This record gives sequence, C-alpha cells and structure tokens, in this order.
Amino acid sequence: MQVRAGASRRSVVLGLGAGLGLASLGARAQSGDSGLLIYNAQHATLTAAWVDAFTRETGIKVTVRDGGDSEIANQIVQEGGRSPADIFLTENSPGMVLVDNAGLLAPLDQATLTQVPAEFRPANGHWTGIAARSTLFVYRKTKLSRDALPKSIMDLAKPEWKGRWGAAPAGADFQAIVSAILQLKGEAATAEWLKGLKENVVVFRSNGAAMKAANDGVVEGALIYHYYYYGDAAQQKTTSSDKLGLHYFRNQDPGAFVSVSGGGVMASSKRQAQAQTFIKWLTGPGGQDILRNGRSFEYAVGVGAASNRNLVPLADLQAPRVEIAKLNTGKTTQLMMDAGLL
Repeated sequence: MQVRAGASRRSVVLGLGAGLGLASLGARAQSGDSGLLIYNAQHATLTAAWVDAFTRETGIKVTVRDGGDSEIANQIVQEGGRSPADIFLTENSPGMVLVDNAGLLAPLDQATLTQVPAEFRPANGHWTGIAARSTLFVYRKTKLSRDALPKSIMDLAKPEWKGRWGAAPAGADFQAIVSAILQLKGEAATAEWLKGLKENVVVFRSNGAAMKAANDGVVEGALIYHYYYYGDAAQQKTTSSDKLGLHYFRNQDPGAFVSVSGGGVMASSKRQAQAQTFIKWLTGPGGQDILRNGRSFEYAVGVGAASNRNLVPLADLQAPRVEIAKLNTGKTTQLMMDAGLL
C-alpha cells in the first residue's frame, strides 16, 4: 500500500523555507505507522508503480512525498539528522551528490551494490543508480535534414543556431546536462558555451513544451531527455514520428551524456533494514522489470536488466564517461546565473 502526500510534484517542497512544515508532516506520517517515508524527486508515476509493487511483494507500507531534485535535496540538507525521510530518490544524480556530501546517507548493503554496474553508482557505496535517461535532440524533419544536424551539443552555441532550437534551461534535467559539460570540458569552455546558449536558445517552461514546439515547427529542434519523446509518442499526445526525427549525438560527445537517477538510504532513518530492503528491491529484478515493462521509458541499470524494447540500447549511445559523484550543482548554477539563464 502506498500513501501519497502532497498535491503536486512542485508544491510539496518549496525550498529552504518549507523545512519545518515538511519535517513535522513527515513525523506525523511515521507516528501514524505509515511505514517507510520516501522523499521522491523521481517522476511520481514511476515511483508509484515501484512502491505499489514493492508493497504487494513485501507487505511493507510506504509513504511518498514528491518534489523536485534540488528542492528536496536542499530540504534534506536543512533537516540534517532530524529528517523524517528514510529514503531519497532523484531524477538526476546531482541532488543525491549534494545530500551525500553533507554526510547524510548510510552505506548501502553490498548485496545491493553488486546489482548495479560500477559506472552507475559512486565508489563510496552511499547511493546507487536506479534508472537512467539519455540526452536527445528532436527535430522537425521538414525543417532540418539529417546532414544539417549539429554534430555536437557544443555546436548549439554557435551563431548559426540562434533562435532555431528550444530547451528548458531552468529545469534540473538541463542543469544535469550542463554539469556533465562542466566536468568534461572544464569551466572556461562551459561558460563560453552558456554564453552562446543565452543568445541562441528559445526558452520553454518544460521539456514537453520544447518538444511540442519542435513538433509544431515553432523551432527546428529541441534538446530534451529521451523518455519525454517515447512517453508522449506511446500515448499519441502531441508528437508524431512522421514529423519528428531523433538525433543522438553519440561518439562520447557531451551531448551523449546519460544521466543517472539515484536512490539512497538516510543515515538518520529509524527503519534501516526496511529502507535497505527497498533499495535492494529497486535495483533488482522487481524494480528493474517495471522499467522494462512499464510506460516510464527510462533505462534499466541493473546488472543484466533489459530496458524497454523501444529504446536505443544504452550500449549504442556511446556515452562519455562521467563521474556521477562529481557532478557539480553549485558551480553549474553559478555559471548559468552568470550567463543569464537562471
């Protein structure tokens, strides 16, 4: 059984000022014996599917509180050892790194860690990848031919791309991509890229809005994560395969970055055994099969786990090697603010 709290992903955690309210709500939830409390920055529907299956299999009850990566990460850091959360789940790894660097995560059981390849988890074993998503450039076929596509994500900052493509730079997804560019290219090159980006990009409020604009021909292309396209296409909402083409940068380009969603157990949790059981289940066949068979269209990352058959295999993306434990949210945010993108 899952108990969900909060009306929306963005309304539950409102940043540092919401600390006492969220903490007290969490404490009430635990005192009411609602089981594990997850602070969730993953997509609410995916976490709901995970939690429902986990509870059916184990009988362990779970309460979920939804919010955004950076909001919840900062919330946990503010709460520190007083946090009522047992588990933290993210969409992208920088939020998990922020919490880990504050010393708030417990080491995961070795049996859990061995279920996930080393490239999808930090060396210290304090958290692990639970899913992954790939950077993708979608483009309007009638406006861009394949030979006219950007060879590298870095090309999108060149003057010839001004006003031709869209993105949602204020979102955690885009900021994770910038964090990867910072690690791969260095601060000076990233700052220069962001400067060109500010001149070129057509800003949208979300990945979905940017993708729809490309589909409708408002822009020629959009930089998003892959699952927005596949999820939308499966539901036949706003995109059409007849109109949109998919461009993966590959060749270890920064634009081939694969972002890892993370899961960790809070060191302050009073339900350590159950929390460890949940993360082990999530990275094992139970949790990873939901990625393969469900409608989240995120990549499975477990050892030997298969992803949804509609996706380009992870191995074929030719992603650059990024140290997920060193993706720098603070420097990324500062650089984007300096460039006028935040």
